[in-house]
Amino acid sequence: MSIKANMVTTSKLTGRELFHKIGQPKKILAPMVDHSELAWRILSRKYGATLTYTPMLHARLFATSEKYRKDMWGSLDGDSKVDRPLVVQICGNDPEYVLKTALLIQDKCDAIDLNLGCPQGIAKKGHYGAFLMDEWDLIHKIIKTLHENLSIPVTAKIRIFPEPEKTLDYARMVLNAGAQILTVHGRLREQKGQKTGLADWSIIRYLRDNLPKDTVIFANGNILYPEDISRCLKATLSDGVMSAEGNLYNPAIFNVDNCEDKEKAFPRVDKILREYFEIVKKVASESPASRRAFKSHVFKILRPFLAHHTDIRSVVASMDGKSTLDDWETKVIKPVENIVSELCTKEKDKDIIETGPLQSWGGSYKTVSYWRCQPYFRAVNGVTGDKRQQQQEHEKEDRNESASVKKRKVMELSS
Repeated sequence: MSIKANMVTTSKLTGRELFHKIGQPKKILAPMVDHSELAWRILSRKYGATLTYTPMLHARLFATSEKYRKDMWGSLDGDSKVDRPLVVQICGNDPEYVLKTALLIQDKCDAIDLNLGCPQGIAKKGHYGAFLMDEWDLIHKIIKTLHENLSIPVTAKIRIFPEPEKTLDYARMVLNAGAQILTVHGRLREQKGQKTGLADWSIIRYLRDNLPKDTVIFANGNILYPEDISRCLKATLSDGVMSAEGNLYNPAIFNVDNCEDKEKAFPRVDKILREYFEIVKKVASESPASRRAFKSHVFKILRPFLAHHTDIRSVVASMDGKSTLDDWETKVIKPVENIVSELCTKEKDKDIIETGPLQSWGGSYKTVSYWRCQPYFRAVNGVTGDKRQQQQEHEKEDRNESASVKKRKVMELSS
């Protein structure tokens, strides 16, 4: 295969110009494999997202397989009335395939994003995403090829290296190749799954302080609650904040102006489920990806609820490709609505959002009623992330107390 595109000679938008053209977005829905599809993007915009990304599109498959294209991209994707502003993310390691895919889709989006951040096994096997981090020449070639041949800007999403200086050199290379906006996920390639850990906002701030002032930077990582978006903007001085997993479990995470309103910041699961279901019904015929992702989204929306209502969890698990949307409404949507409605009457006095003490990472954990959308904390050896963090804090306090006692005894003996 050879590149058929002609080098674009007309001037394109710079990163800062693009940022202004699409409304200076500060609340950004991340690209997520099989999860940031059309219906979810529409729902997320309704709850405050001001820019959305598509799921990762595999360059070689999109360029060569008509079936893959139809499965991943429908007539309403990128539609100017329902799905903009929009950035399409592409993964791949071959400049020609990445460009061919981008050329097929550039008229239906505002920018093309190169995935340099996916740390999952599928990316390692396919040799793309974060597993290109050590191949700077190849990354430069891919971005430059897109920059020189597309009519719209190219952007990139990266992960950090342990060393701030190396991350800065990496970011400079990506920008010099032609990327107009840089999204920085403040985690290492190794930080995934049970090893996720905290994102390092200080390195994002380091990039902000050392890259050209007009560089547009989006920060990604550590967004559990709506107020974390404001904290991240202040700490990193980034232009916008991206949420992935936080949004999946609570699409209202972008409601930063209503942090104290539980109905807007932590909506009831039945309300979100109904709204999402109605959107899927409207777009399913034109968006196979939205229909295919539905069951996975239902599990995530209902995660805190299903632990208390295992009968509903069993029903959701039993739904398959033969289950119609009518089946979903009868067997899942309406039963959930009935249960939550009853809970809100009987357990009204328990429906209180409680904020815990300030943590070392700058925010606080919250206790939220199980029938409301809320963050998900992965369990490692049976202990969830929030509890691990609290354990680490207690251990640190114990060490400090022991050191203080030892110091006092030494002083007493020497007096």
